[in-house]
Amino acid sequence: MSETAGYMRFFPYDQPYENQREAMDRIHNALVRGQNVLFEGACGTGKTLSSLVPALEVAHEEDKTVVITTNVHQQMRQFIAEARAITREEPIRAVVFKGKGSMCHIDVGYEECQTLRDNTRAVVDAEQDKQQLERRQRELLTESQQGDGGAADARSAVMDELESIEERLDDLEDQNVCEYYRNNLTEDTDEFFGWLFEDVRTPDEIYEYAEQRHLCGYELLKEGIEGVDLVVCNYHHLLDSTIREQFFRWLGRDPEDVIAVFDEAHNVEDAAREHATRTCSERTFESALDELADSDDPRAEDAVNALSAFHRALVETYEDSFGFGERERIGENWDDVPIANEGRRDDLTLEFLQRYSGRGIQEDLEAAMKLGQELDAEYEEAYREGETATRTECQTLQAAAFVSAWMNEGSKEGLYPVVSVTRDAGTDEVYGRAEIYSCLPRQVTGQLFEEVSATVLMSATLQPFDVTEDVLGLEKPVTMAYGLQFPAANRRTYAVETPPLFSSDRDNPAVQEDVTETIHDAVRMTPGNTLAFFPNYGEASRYAERLESRSDVTVYLDEPGQSVEELRQEFIADDGAVLCTSLWGTLAEGVSFDGDDAQTVLVVGVPYPHLDDRAEAVQEAYDAAFDGTETGWRYAVEIPTVRKTRQALGRVIRSPEDVGVRALLDTRYSKQAKSDLGKYSVNSTFPHEEREELLDIGPEKLKFAMLNFYGDHDCYDGDAPAP
Repeated sequence: MSETAGYMRFFPYDQPYENQREAMDRIHNALVRGQNVLFEGACGTGKTLSSLVPALEVAHEEDKTVVITTNVHQQMRQFIAEARAITREEPIRAVVFKGKGSMCHIDVGYEECQTLRDNTRAVVDAEQDKQQLERRQRELLTESQQGDGGAADARSAVMDELESIEERLDDLEDQNVCEYYRNNLTEDTDEFFGWLFEDVRTPDEIYEYAEQRHLCGYELLKEGIEGVDLVVCNYHHLLDSTIREQFFRWLGRDPEDVIAVFDEAHNVEDAAREHATRTCSERTFESALDELADSDDPRAEDAVNALSAFHRALVETYEDSFGFGERERIGENWDDVPIANEGRRDDLTLEFLQRYSGRGIQEDLEAAMKLGQELDAEYEEAYREGETATRTECQTLQAAAFVSAWMNEGSKEGLYPVVSVTRDAGTDEVYGRAEIYSCLPRQVTGQLFEEVSATVLMSATLQPFDVTEDVLGLEKPVTMAYGLQFPAANRRTYAVETPPLFSSDRDNPAVQEDVTETIHDAVRMTPGNTLAFFPNYGEASRYAERLESRSDVTVYLDEPGQSVEELRQEFIADDGAVLCTSLWGTLAEGVSFDGDDAQTVLVVGVPYPHLDDRAEAVQEAYDAAFDGTETGWRYAVEIPTVRKTRQALGRVIRSPEDVGVRALLDTRYSKQAKSDLGKYSVNSTFPHEEREELLDIGPEKLKFAMLNFYGDHDCYDGDAPAP
């Protein structure tokens, strides 16, 4: 890096970490050229500042805005801390932006909020016009009293306008308005914006400040972000195309004036897929049909033809899928019903076509769309005029738009039709939904990366880069990877050759005993707490129960639905305990266990996700998109699984002083497995540097290796445990 590199003015600390200076230089050069960057950095490489510092410099020089985004709450807090540190050294205008739902003082939806804003502004504008006219008529009265003959005629005209405005205000009197937003329009808000840019304010701070003054903090924030230097936000502000368009408009920026930085970018694939997926519930269809039954519009009959047929087809499709007793076993989570067929349309579409009768599906759907749009406008007007207390959503419009998309787009490449069912906890009723599931995230991300000036995608687990490029639709990005910068002598990473935990072997008592004994050995040899990650919550529960039978082990179990932070706090306050959780849960990434919080981390088994029909569809879509029969498995299953494993391993060794052991309990991780297990081995899926650190070891030797390692670092208080 040149000594005169200007971006260092945004670096808030004395010296960069090792390799951080090089990373900043390379990222700066890439951003100047408008290139995308894939940046993998282990804990301690300072990824956030390595990306943010050069991005701010380029944005400053080229009049752009940096948008840094994450889907992990802890990372959001880290971004705020780094931004505050930067503002202490170099003045920048930075804001933290969250969705309206978390900042609304009266808790209304988007459509209601929009109507309230329009109504409130209309009232305030009319009141201001009235005040101006009143002042003018008083001035004219004075002039006429002083003998100005023309002033009397002018005053008469003003009085007519004033009467008209008063009638308008009478009409507006009963309309729904937002008093918080009204205060935004009528009070001096300069104090708010002065306060906002004195520091980097969190959304909670903005909400509290605005609530105390009876202002709408969200709308003020929207007004205040135009042309700022840095915005911290959530993924959906960039991945949802509709929200992105509005967001950039609030920023006062065209897409090419935005530098986007994605943290935890290994999650972008799933997040983009989620944003591209469309769903419509059976209850939406029921509400739409009720809505149409109340309409005397002649188009209602045509709309009912299409929507009722699709509704009946949806119900029939999932009811026909139930075998004996299966309906009774439906729980409160959504369960998929397979409907896709090889070489022909899906079962729901075929059932719909069989049940439909009318002049034509497209004609009836077009009639439903137009009627829905008119009904939606009527609901808008009713709420605007104060005739209803809430803004009604048009169910006909939603249902018709979904069925149109289902028929016109559902069979396109990369889209997969799904029907799911769930049980209502309140009514015990089983109902379903239809879903157009998006398999190819690059259909979302590719357009985004083309539009913006440049992007930095950073994570501890982005490799292999060629797969990330393909999946997200990146064109020749700059790639860089930096491993752990902490002393290698302070850590050991083992591939423990316990039996491979294939799903077919998990119930084998001998396998369970071998694995339990190995986990028990690791926990006993750890001079502190141990994290244990399993393929799912069921396996975590199984081994937690087995470990609890050992009187010398304190066991914590992470279960779905419980407070993760409360469990984490209780666990780290203990010593010599083990926490069992799923690798697919929230503790596997974005949550740090620093210092003595945990010293050993175990990943038990190769935690492949549940391979359902969706997963198969994604594999097939990747096979087709990337011309390879094995591509789908590698891209959609194996690499994401190993990334999850690597994320879990990163929960410990969070500073140069930390000492710890990371162990993978399954022979498929070992180097030997490449020759013994062939395609079942996952060793080669790890990056080269991490494979080099993996030490193959027999399960019976793990306790001795850990005893020696921790003993050499004087980690045991008093006598070391007996092996």
